[in-house]
Amino acid sequence: MRLLYAEDEKSLARAVSTILIKNNYAVDVVHDGESALDYLETGNYDGAILDVMMPKKDGIAVLRELRSRGDPTPVLLLTARAEIDDRVTGLDSGANDYLTKPFDMKELLARIRAMTRQLSVQPDKTLTVGKVVLDCASYDLTGPEGRHKLAGKEFQMMEMLMRNPRKLISTEAFMDRIWGYESEADLNSVWVYISTLRKKLKAVGADVEIKAQRGVGYYLEVRP
Repeated sequence: MRLLYAEDEKSLARAVSTILIKNNYAVDVVHDGESALDYLETGNYDGAILDVMMPKKDGIAVLRELRSRGDPTPVLLLTARAEIDDRVTGLDSGANDYLTKPFDMKELLARIRAMTRQLSVQPDKTLTVGKVVLDCASYDLTGPEGRHKLAGKEFQMMEMLMRNPRKLISTEAFMDRIWGYESEADLNSVWVYISTLRKKLKAVGADVEIKAQRGVGYYLEVRP
Protein backbone atom coordinates (compact mmCIF):
# COMPACT_ATOMS: atom_id res chain seq x y z
CA MET A 1 0.00 0.00 0.00
CA ARG A 2 1.45 3.37 -1.05
CA LEU A 3 1.10 6.55 0.99
CA LEU A 4 2.03 10.17 0.37
CA TYR A 5 3.31 11.93 3.49
CA ALA A 6 3.49 15.74 3.36
CA GLU A 7 5.33 17.25 6.34
CA ASP A 8 7.59 20.32 6.40
CA GLU A 9 9.33 19.26 9.63
CA LYS A 10 12.04 17.18 7.99
CA SER A 11 13.29 15.35 11.08
CA LEU A 12 9.74 14.28 11.93
CA ALA A 13 9.13 13.28 8.31
CA ARG A 14 12.23 11.04 8.34
CA ALA A 15 11.27 9.39 11.62
CA VAL A 16 7.65 8.73 10.68
CA SER A 17 8.41 7.53 7.14
CA THR A 18 11.00 5.07 8.53
CA ILE A 19 8.40 3.53 10.82
CA LEU A 20 5.79 3.41 8.04
CA ILE A 21 8.23 1.59 5.77
CA LYS A 22 9.00 -0.92 8.55
CA ASN A 23 5.25 -1.57 8.70
CA ASN A 24 5.20 -2.50 5.00
CA TYR A 25 3.93 0.79 3.60
CA ALA A 26 5.56 2.32 0.55
CA VAL A 27 5.97 6.03 1.26
CA ASP A 28 6.78 9.14 -0.73
CA VAL A 29 7.66 12.19 1.37
CA VAL A 30 7.25 15.84 0.34
CA HIS A 31 7.72 19.01 2.36
CA ASP A 32 5.23 21.53 0.95
CA GLY A 33 1.64 21.66 -0.29
CA GLU A 34 2.39 22.31 -3.95
CA SER A 35 4.60 19.23 -4.15
CA ALA A 36 1.86 17.21 -2.41
CA LEU A 37 -0.65 18.19 -5.10
CA ASP A 38 1.83 17.40 -7.88
CA TYR A 39 2.41 13.91 -6.48
CA LEU A 40 -1.28 13.25 -5.81
CA GLU A 41 -2.13 14.14 -9.41
CA THR A 42 -0.66 10.80 -10.47
CA GLY A 43 -3.49 8.95 -8.70
CA ASN A 44 -0.88 6.47 -7.52
CA TYR A 45 -1.66 6.54 -3.78
CA ASP A 46 -3.87 4.54 -1.45
CA GLY A 47 -3.86 7.33 1.13
CA ALA A 48 -2.30 10.67 2.05
CA ILE A 49 -1.09 12.11 5.36
CA LEU A 50 -1.06 15.91 5.21
CA ASP A 51 0.36 18.31 7.76
CA VAL A 52 -1.94 21.33 7.99
CA MET A 53 0.79 23.96 8.44
CA MET A 54 2.98 23.69 5.33
CA PRO A 55 4.66 26.24 3.05
CA LYS A 56 3.32 27.19 -0.41
CA LYS A 57 -0.07 25.53 0.24
CA ASP A 58 -1.37 24.42 3.61
CA GLY A 59 -2.91 21.00 4.14
CA ILE A 60 -6.48 22.30 4.08
CA ALA A 61 -5.90 24.02 0.72
CA VAL A 62 -4.38 20.83 -0.69
CA LEU A 63 -7.32 18.81 0.58
CA ARG A 64 -9.92 21.20 -0.85
CA GLU A 65 -8.24 21.21 -4.25
CA LEU A 66 -8.00 17.43 -4.18
CA ARG A 67 -11.71 17.07 -3.45
CA SER A 68 -12.71 19.79 -5.94
CA ARG A 69 -11.30 17.69 -8.76
CA GLY A 70 -13.13 14.59 -7.56
CA ASP A 71 -10.13 12.77 -6.11
CA PRO A 72 -11.38 10.34 -3.40
CA THR A 73 -7.92 9.45 -2.00
CA PRO A 74 -8.30 8.95 1.78
CA VAL A 75 -6.66 11.81 3.68
CA LEU A 76 -5.48 12.03 7.29
CA LEU A 77 -4.69 15.55 8.51
CA LEU A 78 -1.93 16.17 11.07
CA THR A 79 -1.75 19.41 13.03
CA ALA A 80 -0.62 20.98 16.28
CA ARG A 81 -3.97 22.74 16.48
CA ALA A 82 -6.35 20.95 18.82
CA GLU A 83 -9.29 23.38 18.71
CA ILE A 84 -12.67 21.92 17.77
CA ASP A 85 -13.21 24.52 15.02
CA ASP A 86 -9.97 23.52 13.31
CA ARG A 87 -10.94 19.85 13.36
CA VAL A 88 -14.41 20.66 12.02
CA THR A 89 -12.89 22.72 9.20
CA GLY A 90 -10.61 19.84 8.23
CA LEU A 91 -13.36 17.25 8.28
CA ASP A 92 -15.80 19.50 6.43
CA SER A 93 -13.14 20.06 3.77
CA GLY A 94 -13.13 16.33 3.03
CA ALA A 95 -10.63 14.79 5.44
CA ASN A 96 -11.23 11.19 6.45
CA ASP A 97 -9.57 11.67 9.83
CA TYR A 98 -7.70 14.20 11.95
CA LEU A 99 -4.81 13.66 14.38
CA THR A 100 -3.20 16.28 16.60
CA LYS A 101 0.53 16.56 17.34
CA PRO A 102 2.32 15.20 19.23
CA PHE A 103 0.95 11.76 18.42
CA ASP A 104 1.85 8.19 19.26
CA MET A 105 2.97 6.11 16.28
CA LYS A 106 0.70 3.23 17.31
CA GLU A 107 -2.27 5.57 17.06
CA LEU A 108 -1.12 6.93 13.69
CA LEU A 109 -0.75 3.39 12.33
CA ALA A 110 -4.20 2.45 13.66
CA ARG A 111 -5.76 5.52 12.03
CA ILE A 112 -4.06 4.75 8.72
CA ARG A 113 -5.41 1.19 8.87
CA ALA A 114 -8.90 2.50 9.62
CA MET A 115 -8.70 5.12 6.87
CA THR A 116 -7.62 2.60 4.25
CA ARG A 117 -9.57 -0.40 5.55
CA GLN A 118 -12.12 -0.36 2.75
CA LEU A 119 -9.33 -0.34 0.19
CA SER A 120 -7.46 -3.15 1.91
CA VAL A 121 -10.42 -5.53 2.03
CA GLN A 122 -12.07 -4.76 -1.28
CA PRO A 123 -12.42 -6.02 -3.87
CA ASP A 124 -10.27 -9.05 -2.99
CA LYS A 125 -8.76 -10.47 0.17
CA THR A 126 -7.10 -13.13 -1.96
CA LEU A 127 -6.05 -13.08 -5.60
CA THR A 128 -6.09 -16.20 -7.76
CA VAL A 129 -4.46 -16.74 -11.14
CA GLY A 130 -4.35 -20.30 -12.43
CA LYS A 131 -3.65 -22.48 -9.40
CA VAL A 132 -1.73 -19.78 -7.54
CA VAL A 133 -3.31 -17.85 -4.65
CA LEU A 134 -1.95 -14.67 -3.07
CA ASP A 135 -3.30 -13.79 0.38
CA CYS A 136 -3.35 -9.99 0.61
CA ALA A 137 -3.54 -10.08 4.41
CA SER A 138 -0.79 -12.58 5.26
CA TYR A 139 1.39 -12.08 2.11
CA ASP A 140 1.35 -15.87 1.58
CA LEU A 141 1.85 -17.13 -1.98
CA THR A 142 0.36 -20.62 -2.32
CA GLY A 143 0.59 -23.13 -5.15
CA PRO A 144 -0.06 -26.86 -5.65
CA GLU A 145 3.27 -27.80 -4.06
CA GLY A 146 3.68 -25.41 -1.17
CA ARG A 147 3.58 -21.92 0.26
CA HIS A 148 5.96 -18.99 0.60
CA LYS A 149 5.54 -15.80 2.62
CA LEU A 150 6.55 -12.82 0.50
CA ALA A 151 8.45 -9.80 1.76
CA GLY A 152 6.96 -6.32 1.33
CA LYS A 153 8.24 -5.39 -2.14
CA GLU A 154 7.88 -9.00 -3.38
CA PHE A 155 4.24 -8.92 -2.33
CA GLN A 156 3.59 -5.55 -3.95
CA MET A 157 5.07 -6.69 -7.27
CA MET A 158 3.19 -9.99 -7.20
CA GLU A 159 -0.03 -8.18 -6.36
CA MET A 160 0.40 -5.85 -9.35
CA LEU A 161 1.03 -8.81 -11.64
CA MET A 162 -1.89 -10.87 -10.32
CA ARG A 163 -4.34 -7.98 -10.48
CA ASN A 164 -3.38 -7.52 -14.12
CA PRO A 165 -2.78 -11.02 -15.57
CA ARG A 166 -1.50 -11.03 -19.15
CA LYS A 167 -1.18 -7.23 -19.01
CA LEU A 168 2.28 -5.82 -19.63
CA ILE A 169 3.50 -3.71 -16.69
CA SER A 170 6.44 -1.47 -17.47
CA THR A 171 9.59 -1.48 -15.37
CA GLU A 172 9.00 2.23 -14.73
CA ALA A 173 5.49 1.50 -13.40
CA PHE A 174 6.97 -0.94 -10.87
CA MET A 175 9.57 1.65 -9.86
CA ASP A 176 7.01 4.45 -9.42
CA ARG A 177 4.50 2.35 -7.52
CA ILE A 178 6.84 0.39 -5.24
CA TRP A 179 10.07 2.34 -4.86
CA GLY A 180 8.67 5.86 -5.30
CA TYR A 181 9.56 8.76 -7.54
CA GLU A 182 12.59 9.92 -5.57
CA SER A 183 14.09 6.53 -4.79
CA GLU A 184 17.79 6.04 -5.48
CA ALA A 185 17.11 2.46 -6.59
CA ASP A 186 17.74 1.75 -10.28
CA LEU A 187 15.81 -0.32 -12.80
CA ASN A 188 17.93 -3.39 -12.01
CA SER A 189 16.09 -3.60 -8.68
CA VAL A 190 12.96 -4.66 -10.55
CA TRP A 191 14.84 -7.44 -12.33
CA VAL A 192 16.27 -8.71 -9.02
CA TYR A 193 12.80 -8.97 -7.45
CA ILE A 194 11.32 -10.55 -10.59
CA SER A 195 14.07 -13.18 -10.46
CA THR A 196 13.25 -13.92 -6.80
CA LEU A 197 9.52 -14.18 -7.54
CA ARG A 198 10.17 -16.59 -10.41
CA LYS A 199 12.10 -18.87 -8.03
CA LYS A 200 9.29 -18.77 -5.46
CA LEU A 201 6.64 -19.49 -8.08
CA LYS A 202 8.67 -22.52 -9.19
CA ALA A 203 9.07 -23.65 -5.56
CA VAL A 204 5.28 -23.71 -4.98
CA GLY A 205 4.65 -25.61 -8.23
CA ALA A 206 2.91 -22.67 -9.92
CA ASP A 207 1.22 -23.08 -13.27
CA VAL A 208 1.87 -19.41 -14.01
CA GLU A 209 5.09 -17.66 -15.00
CA ILE A 210 6.39 -14.12 -15.17
CA LYS A 211 7.33 -13.32 -18.74
CA ALA A 212 9.37 -10.40 -19.98
CA GLN A 213 9.14 -8.14 -22.97
CA ARG A 214 12.72 -7.06 -23.36
CA GLY A 215 13.32 -3.43 -22.53
CA VAL A 216 9.66 -2.80 -21.71
CA GLY A 217 8.33 -4.75 -18.74
CA TYR A 218 6.76 -7.95 -17.39
CA TYR A 219 3.47 -9.80 -17.39
CA LEU A 220 1.95 -12.88 -15.75
CA GLU A 221 0.77 -15.76 -17.94
CA VAL A 222 -0.87 -19.10 -17.16
CA ARG A 223 0.97 -22.00 -18.76
CA PRO A 224 -1.20 -24.17 -21.01
